[in-house]
Amino acid sequence: MTELKNDRFLRALLRQPVDVTPVWMMRQAGRYLPEYRATRAKAGDFMSLCMNPELACEVTLQPLARYPLDAAILFSDILTIPDAMGLGLFFEAGEGPRFKKSVTSVAEMDALPVVKPADLSYVMDAVRLIRHELNGEVPLIGFSGSPWTLATYILEGGSSKDYRRTKTFMYNEPEAFSRLLDKLADSVAAYLNAQIEAGAQAVQIFDSWGGALSHSAYQTYSLAPMRKIISQLHKEYDGREVPVILFTKGGGQWLEAMANSGAHCLGLDWTTDIAQARARVGDKVALQGNMDPAILYAKPERIRAEVADILAGYGSGNGHVFNLGHGVTPEVDPANAGVFFEAVHELSKPYHSN
Repeated sequence: MTELKNDRFLRALLRQPVDVTPVWMMRQAGRYLPEYRATRAKAGDFMSLCMNPELACEVTLQPLARYPLDAAILFSDILTIPDAMGLGLFFEAGEGPRFKKSVTSVAEMDALPVVKPADLSYVMDAVRLIRHELNGEVPLIGFSGSPWTLATYILEGGSSKDYRRTKTFMYNEPEAFSRLLDKLADSVAAYLNAQIEAGAQAVQIFDSWGGALSHSAYQTYSLAPMRKIISQLHKEYDGREVPVILFTKGGGQWLEAMANSGAHCLGLDWTTDIAQARARVGDKVALQGNMDPAILYAKPERIRAEVADILAGYGSGNGHVFNLGHGVTPEVDPANAGVFFEAVHELSKPYHSN
């Protein structure tokens, strides 16, 4: 593999010195970019884009051609594992992800297979191609959804506001629900390891809906399966340590427990003050985040001011990766994203000693 020319993202995840704070953006390859929309139109639909390694590589690289990013993230979807379980993922305009096959009983839940990497070979093909085309410019991030988040989509049949079906299974059939989470944890671990073997240099677990759980339920049904995944991941590959980022949206109240998960870095959404988060976790983990994505609708001077406030909140020293607190939204002006990225590099210099 080509030697990395810019490794500040990986160094920050491992709490090592960097020259400026590294930055990337969740959903940085997405609908806010006209070139992405053109490629998606060429593919025909979202899943056809995901399953075409050449087009997935094309859209992964698009934001790097525009912006001074410190990492690329694989273009895929967190729901590839349920799709590979035979549930038939599709996307309806204005309604988000849906599944053709529903899971409505314990028997159907138990019948779901453990997903093997070979079931998702198109993802690994994309990782290998992206890694080759990056030519060492920046590291590549692989990812998956968390078991809890994947379970909600499987049992709800798509997105949900109250997770009624999922929580009904969770509370009424806890043993069966735990079997599903174990199956998903093993599938995710194998999937992420295969991404690492194909060329991903860091991985992120997206626990998008962990914040919908009670305190005790989060520990049992979200954090414990993620700990299981992390324990199974490659610690090193290709002569380099492979950092793990754990991101629970709405999970700021559980930072101390998350910091003991084995992850190298915790992603923060915008509802958690980064200064308080750093004080709570100390030197255990790096922190990623955590600007409100809606700031990107603001004027350039307001974007720069918000970047400055978050940098000041984290303060001097190592272990900060700048990001949004969730994914960039489709209506954002690409020029405003450029203001954001450039501001992070420019304004973070005083916080890093040469």
